[in-house]
Amino acid sequence: MNSSWLLIFILMSSLVPGLLIFFLREESHGLRTALNLGGAGLKLILVGYLLLGVQRGDVYELRAVLLPGVELVLAADSLSLLFATLSSLLWFVTTIYAVGYLEGSPNRSRFFGFFSLCVSATVGIAFSGNLITFLIFYEILTLATWPLVVHRGTAQSLRAGRIYLAYTLAGGALLLAAMVWLALLAGSGDFKPGGYLMGLEQEFPTHLKLIFAMLVAGFGVKAALVPLHSWLPRAMVAPAPVSALLHAVAVVKAGAFGIVRVVDDVYGLTLVLELGLDLPLMALAVITIVYGSVRALFADDIKRRLAFSTVSQVSYIVLGVALAGPLGAVGGLVHLVHQGLMKITLFFCAGNFAETLHIHKVSELKGVGRRMPLTMLAFTLGALGMIGAPPLAGFISKWYLGLGALQMEQHWVLAALVVSSLLNAAYFLPPVIRGWFGRREEPWHDEHMKHHRFETHWMLLGPTLFVAAVAVAAGVLAGMPYSPLDWVSLIVEREYAPTGGGL
Repeated sequence: MNSSWLLIFILMSSLVPGLLIFFLREESHGLRTALNLGGAGLKLILVGYLLLGVQRGDVYELRAVLLPGVELVLAADSLSLLFATLSSLLWFVTTIYAVGYLEGSPNRSRFFGFFSLCVSATVGIAFSGNLITFLIFYEILTLATWPLVVHRGTAQSLRAGRIYLAYTLAGGALLLAAMVWLALLAGSGDFKPGGYLMGLEQEFPTHLKLIFAMLVAGFGVKAALVPLHSWLPRAMVAPAPVSALLHAVAVVKAGAFGIVRVVDDVYGLTLVLELGLDLPLMALAVITIVYGSVRALFADDIKRRLAFSTVSQVSYIVLGVALAGPLGAVGGLVHLVHQGLMKITLFFCAGNFAETLHIHKVSELKGVGRRMPLTMLAFTLGALGMIGAPPLAGFISKWYLGLGALQMEQHWVLAALVVSSLLNAAYFLPPVIRGWFGRREEPWHDEHMKHHRFETHWMLLGPTLFVAAVAVAAGVLAGMPYSPLDWVSLIVEREYAPTGGGL
């Protein structure tokens, strides 16, 4: 066993700075920024070192007894590193963006304290080695993100916070009930490729089906599966860095990641197929994909349109694992990264438009490409990626999902992917066209930006261009070592070894 305490150090790299930030005065801007960026940078370095170790085959695991027969387990495998690396990279970038976005705003110490706790919980979810550990960090994430949703303190944000808590706490209660029921049947097993429930399907088939439904529903709240998605568009009243965190880094990804763990490492693909659970999960994912896209078509508010896009896009991850084949799994898992990169780009752009020009609606984007060409370029690249235009990252995801549907002879899923891509184009191309080719009659509301050298504050523009470039590189350089596709291929090879499958 090699340096298992590294997992604790990775968690502490954001937890300790977050706790210290709570005690800083509002005017301690330099120290707060140093703690934020120092913790984010350290986490990124430690996760990079861990990634290399896991690729070599090193084992990282830490256990502590919570109750008789119940252990807290932290472990690093190739799947957990996929989520942890994405979270660490995007946290670092979002921290820079948030420092610039909240410049001069009140309650920054409170914001960045909970911001760091949120990322600590997300990384804890990534490294959870069993369901009970996952649930503990999952609920910490719920409590840490609520103050971020209600940060502005308006009546609208407080109402959105109440709805968010109602949904997520109910989902957590359902998960707890399902985990207790499962523990009574099979004990508290660790995550492992192929699952740990084989052999129980003969004696408890109905129990296992009901528990699976409860687990999917519980995780489906944060994953915004229909009809459990309503909290997500309402949470868009939060500041842009929080929206980026909810959609690209933490909350919805935690829900989707939970479903991946249940399908692959609790039940296992063989048992999922034997119990006939794949088709219902597939249907739920496809319904969510199409429903989210249709709702996005009619949303004029930019962040609301992006929120319904997230409802649709995150379900590609669920669809990939529900296809229960290696190619579909590649498409779903690589989309966990690709969607995060593309969606954080789009939310950063939306924040730039709002903060610089007071633009909040698609109908207000006329001619913005001439005033903010770099931000509009990043938005265009993110939008084209979401549509699935080659060779961008979204195309790679959809290509493998389509191959996965053909591999498993689910041709109706392929048709749904085509429909979804057409709907993506229908709601993403109009703002792009309006932004580049529309004509604005009245002057821009940007008097407060006249002292900046660039089209907006450099701490808003820099992160936006960086994540847009990474999103493009993830598609163009998909065949390179250590690309998201390369790492996901490693995950799937290891995951499907117990079932005799392969790429």
